[in-house]
Amino acid sequence: MIQHPAFTVEPWAVRECRLHLDVLAQTESVFALSNGHIGLRGNLDEGEPHGLPGTYLNSFYEVRPLPYAEGGYGYPEAGQTVVNVTNGKLIRLLADDEPFDVRYGTLHAHERVLDMRAGTLVRRVDWTSPAGGRLRVTSTRLVSFTHRAVAAVRYEVEAVGQPLNVVLQSELVANETVPHLADDPRAAAVLEAPLVLEENEAADNGVGVMVHRTRLSGLRMAAAMRHEIDGPEGTRIEPDGGGDVNRVTVATRLEPGRSLRLIKFFAYGWSAKRSRPALHDQVVAALAAARLTGWDGLCADQRRFLDEFWAGADVEVEGDAEVQQAVRFGLFHLLQAGARLERRPIPGKGLTGSGYDGHAFWDTETFVLPVLTYTHPRSAADALDWRRSIQPLAEDRAAQLGLKGAAFPWRTINGEECSGYWPAGTAAFHVNADIADAVVRYVDATEDEAFERETALPLLVSTARLWCALGHHDAEGKYRIDGVTGPDEYSAVADNNVYTNLMAQRNLRAAVDVATRHLDQAEQLGVSLEEVAVWRDAAAAMFVPYDERLGVHPQSEGFTRHALWDFAATKPEQYPLLLHFPYFDLYRKQVVKQADLVLALHLCGEAFTPEQKARDFAYYEALTVRDSSLSACTQAVLAAEVGQLELAHAYLGEAALMDLRDLEHNTRDGVHMASLAGAWTGLVAGFGGMRAGQGLMCFAPRLPSALTRLAFRLRYRGRLLRVDVTPGAATYELLDGPPLTLAHHGEEIRLGRQPVTRPVPSPPFPRLEVRQPPGREPVPRRPRAT
Repeated sequence: MIQHPAFTVEPWAVRECRLHLDVLAQTESVFALSNGHIGLRGNLDEGEPHGLPGTYLNSFYEVRPLPYAEGGYGYPEAGQTVVNVTNGKLIRLLADDEPFDVRYGTLHAHERVLDMRAGTLVRRVDWTSPAGGRLRVTSTRLVSFTHRAVAAVRYEVEAVGQPLNVVLQSELVANETVPHLADDPRAAAVLEAPLVLEENEAADNGVGVMVHRTRLSGLRMAAAMRHEIDGPEGTRIEPDGGGDVNRVTVATRLEPGRSLRLIKFFAYGWSAKRSRPALHDQVVAALAAARLTGWDGLCADQRRFLDEFWAGADVEVEGDAEVQQAVRFGLFHLLQAGARLERRPIPGKGLTGSGYDGHAFWDTETFVLPVLTYTHPRSAADALDWRRSIQPLAEDRAAQLGLKGAAFPWRTINGEECSGYWPAGTAAFHVNADIADAVVRYVDATEDEAFERETALPLLVSTARLWCALGHHDAEGKYRIDGVTGPDEYSAVADNNVYTNLMAQRNLRAAVDVATRHLDQAEQLGVSLEEVAVWRDAAAAMFVPYDERLGVHPQSEGFTRHALWDFAATKPEQYPLLLHFPYFDLYRKQVVKQADLVLALHLCGEAFTPEQKARDFAYYEALTVRDSSLSACTQAVLAAEVGQLELAHAYLGEAALMDLRDLEHNTRDGVHMASLAGAWTGLVAGFGGMRAGQGLMCFAPRLPSALTRLAFRLRYRGRLLRVDVTPGAATYELLDGPPLTLAHHGEEIRLGRQPVTRPVPSPPFPRLEVRQPPGREPVPRRPRAT
C-alpha cells in the first residue's frame, strides 16, 4: 500500500517528485499510457529496476490450461491470459561505460509527471554515475490517440560539468522475464517465453521490425521502430538484431551543456488471420505516417484530442482537492482504455497491467460504459459492438448449458468463458442484463438508429431469450429466476436475486420495445409476435421478493432468514473474508462482499419508493464489508440519494483514491477501471443526482458540507450540457445543441440559450441511522482545498 505521499495533489497532473522503489510497481500502473489498442506500463525508460514490465495489445493473448481438482460438464477447459508483447519503450543509457541505473550512483532528482491535458508522461532525472559522470535526462512518452498503432518517446541526455562518452541503446525486446507468472506450473510453462520469433530485421535506414506468433492461440504480432537523432558531429548510429532483440545503438561524446536527443517512433499490429509480410508492412506504414506527422505533430494532435474530450467530460470539484485530481485521473484512464477500441473489450485493468489475466467482466457495462456513454460515446459503441461480435460464442455457450439465446461470459478476452469458478462462470447470468442495460442507455443517450438496428436489436433479442429459458411462471403466476449468482460474490446460486430479476425485467421490456419498432429486422432474427408476447408477460410477472417482517428487500429470496455473520469476532486482518474463510460459510450467512441489492436501488431506482430505498440502504450497510473495489461508488450514490451526504463523501473518497493510494493493495497489477469510473459516478450520479432514460435527463443535486461547488459536463442526444451545483442552487446551461427538456428534483425545465437556476431543496424524508460492520467503516473525508 502507498503509505507515504507518493504524488502531489494538483488538478491536472499526477506528479511524483521522488522515486520510491518500494511502490515502483504501483506507480508503473498509475503512469501507464494507452489508447485502447496499445498499452504501455509506466516502466522506467531503461527497463530496470521494474516492478512488472508490461506492453500489451488489446485482445492479444495466449491460451493456458484451467486446472480442476474435479471436472464437470460445461466447465471451460482453457483460459486466456494477456501477453506481455515486444517492449518498445526501452532506451538504455551508458555514460563513460556506466549503465544508467537509479539504484547506483547518486540520484540528485527524479520527477515523473502524468499530464492529463497533454496526454504525456514526462520524466526528469539528475544523476551522477558511480564513476563521477553527471548527466540530466528528460524523456516524454506518449501513446497516440490519433494514430492507433503508434507510440513515441522523446529522450534527451545532457552532460553536466564534464565531458561524457554517451551511448544510447534503443531496443525492441520480446519475451521479457515477468515475475510471478502463475501458481500453476503448466500455465507458467505456457507463459514463459510465449512469443515465437518469425522475423527480426534491422535495416540500414534505421527501421527495426520484429514479428512473433503465439504458440497456442495462433495470434501473430509485429512491432517496429524508427528514430530521429540530433547529436554532436561524429555521432555514430549502428542497427543490429538477433534473437528476441532488435537494437539501434547511438554513440557520441557530449561536452558540458551539450545534449543528445533521440525521438523514437514505434508501432504495433496484430492479427489472427493476416500473414507475416502483411503485418510487417502494416507496422512499417504506421511508422511512415507517424514520421510524416512528426513529434511536434503527434503532441499537438494529442492535445487537440484531449481538449475536445475534456470539453464534454470535465468535472470540477471545489472543497476536496484530492477528489478533484482523482476524478480527472479516472476519466483520463477511462479514455485511454476506450479511445481506440474498434470492436475490442475494455478489460478490468484496461491495458495498465496483467491483473485478472487481462479479462473483461460485467464491470465494463455496469460501471465504465455509463461514464463513456455521456462523455465519449464512440468508445461505448465500440465496446458494445465487441459484445455483438462475440454473440455467436455466447449462443454456443448457452446451447452447451441447454439454454436458448446467449449466455455471455463472466470473464473473457476472446469471447469464450474462461472462469474456472463455476458459480460465476456458469450461474452469474446477470451479465446478460448488464449488457442489455448498457445497450439501452447508449441508444437513449445518442438516438443512434443504425446502432439500434444492427447492434442493439440482436443483443436484446438473444439476452431476452436467455431469461425465458432460465425462468418460469410458478403456481401463483409469478415469474421466477432460480439458481443464479448475483453481483455479490459472497452469495451464490440463489433463487430470485433482486438485482438479477429487476435487470432481467428491464432487458425483456427493452427487447419488446426494440423488436416492435423494427419488426422486419426482428423477423429476420426469428422473432415472432408470440415470442414478443412471452417476453412481455415474463416482464410483467417478474417476482421481486420482499420481507414484510423486516420491511426490506432480501438480496435474494430467503437471504434475510440466514444467520448473521459474526462481525464482532472477525479480526481486521481477516479481511478480505474470502482469503480466510471458506465460501461455504460465507454463502450461508448474511454478509455482503459488494453492493448487490444496493446496486439494484441505483440502476433500477424506479422499482423502489424513497422510503424503501432508505430502509434497504440502512439494512445492507450493516452487512457490506466492501471486499471488492466495485462497492464504494454504488454505496456513495445511494448514500447521497437517501440524504447521507457525509457518508456518501467518505465512499466517494474511497472509490476515487483506490489506485492513487493503492487501497486494495493490488494496484501493482493494474488500475481498477470500475473504481476509476466510480469517482465520476459518485460525483455525477451521487451528488449530482443524475439519472437518464426515455429521452429525459433528471438531476437531484445535493452537496456534502465540505464541497462548495460541483460542476460537470455531459453529452446527451447531440447536446453538450453543463451543470453547476452549489449548496443552495443548481444552474443548468446548454453549451451546444438544440433546446432540451430536463428535470430538477422532479420539476421539468425547458433549457434553451439562457442558463436556468433552481434552488436545491432539503431531503424529502428523514435520514435513518446507518452503521457498517465493525472496522469496515469508510474513512471520513476531511479534505483540504487548494
